[in-house]
Amino acid sequence: MATVKINQFRTRQFGGVSPFGNVTSLLFVLATLANGSVSNSDSAVALAAGDVVDLGPLPEGMRLEDASVFVTTGMTATITGSLGFKYEDGVDDAAVPQDAAYFGSGIDLAAAGRKRATGSKLVRLPKPARLILTTAVAANAKASDVKVIVQGELTGPA
Repeated sequence: MATVKINQFRTRQFGGVSPFGNVTSLLFVLATLANGSVSNSDSAVALAAGDVVDLGPLPEGMRLEDASVFVTTGMTATITGSLGFKYEDGVDDAAVPQDAAYFGSGIDLAAAGRKRATGSKLVRLPKPARLILTTAVAANAKASDVKVIVQGELTGPA
């Protein structure tokens, strides 16, 4: 019986030869104030169900592999959210469409703990995107502390 070996060593590796690869973790912080509004944002209004929070940039060429949501201090009881991405230019890509729930939906943002991504697809962003959290169920009316870590490989532009 033959053994077939695929040569994938450093395939699509970006940034030169490194024994550590190009895996990175990007941290995004979401803190809300006592009135439920997002700290350090462009809005002083409390988060409502259905609001989209733009957490920050995801670079072109990043292969999205995992995400963790760390809820240190939860939001108002029953609040959940979906974690995903949208393209900076707002235009879908045929091969990798925008997905507001790419990492998961129904994520409990009210209870302290670590929540892991539940998505089942592996995608490489063909253009710059934004990490977004869409709230659901209720409005927030309290201070909270939520951190999101997105992990992936920086493969560089196509």
